Amino acid sequence: MKNHSERSNVAKTALSTALAVACAFGIASTASAQGTQTLVIEPDQGLTSIYSLINAAKSTLDMTMYELQDTTAQNDLCSAVARGVKVRVILDVNLEKSNNTAAYNQLHSCGASVVWAYTKYHATHQKTITIDAGTSNAQTAIMTLNLTSRYYSTSRDYAVIENDANDITAIESTFAKDYAHSTVTPPVGDDLVWSPTNAQTSLLNIINNAKYSLLVENEEMSDSAIVNALANACTNGVSVQIAMVNDNNDYASEFDTLTNAGCNVSTYPDTSTGFYIHAKAILADYGQTSAVAFVGSENFSSASLTENRELGLTTTNASIMQQLETTISNDYAGGTPW
Repeated sequence: MKNHSERSNVAKTALSTALAVACAFGIASTASAQGTQTLVIEPDQGLTSIYSLINAAKSTLDMTMYELQDTTAQNDLCSAVARGVKVRVILDVNLEKSNNTAAYNQLHSCGASVVWAYTKYHATHQKTITIDAGTSNAQTAIMTLNLTSRYYSTSRDYAVIENDANDITAIESTFAKDYAHSTVTPPVGDDLVWSPTNAQTSLLNIINNAKYSLLVENEEMSDSAIVNALANACTNGVSVQIAMVNDNNDYASEFDTLTNAGCNVSTYPDTSTGFYIHAKAILADYGQTSAVAFVGSENFSSASLTENRELGLTTTNASIMQQLETTISNDYAGGTPW
């Protein structure tokens, strides 16, 4: 635990680093009491900022990734090892072992410390990269996207890159336990949303507390508590717009429940070459003093919220909320009404 002066110096240096990265790649970034937060929007902005984060690591790099099939990222991780960075990686094994094996073997061969995820979780669906924890360069990326290059050009996804010291400490302490296959109740830092501990409660709180509007993007819509909360919001006069992919009518009954309650659902066809909403995001009461957003790896499914290892965060960062409002509204407008 750092004293106030030390944490202040860390935050100032990390703020300069994050702002420099944001300016270099044209990504909006805003300072807050907890440091800076930068939103990365995919596929619009590409992976440059994520690769740059990996390449900026000076002492440590800890990654938890559901699926890793990205030659550039894998090579960058090995390059980090070669320059003396301590690289540790957790890859999902329960559902994605076949897709992760090539990356696992490459990382192991180049000297990274790579392990298969703790099998107590239904899946380790978290997507996080943390560099240089405990130093002035400390940053973390909390993402909705996997590092799977074949999806980059067509998938709507988000990442938040931040330097919040409390969040980073919480992420690192949880990583250490997950890496060692030990049980842990993750600390929430300043704004973290973890599965399988506080995710469902946190997301329901955002939805249930909305008074004016909700903008939603998600890949799945099967958790009854979430569906009912959204439907109740619509019944109570909240304007709800939901943008998703219609995956073979898998969520037809849920979409019917939502639209019958007055919610607005807009969908895209599930094709291998078309636009795919993989993002997991909520924006509540945009433009109001109560406005808050969520971005993370959690899908609206029981498994994701109560059985998986997942990580997201809530934010009141004005720049991030403005960008989410523009992007989700445009995605909603571009789909087909249910």
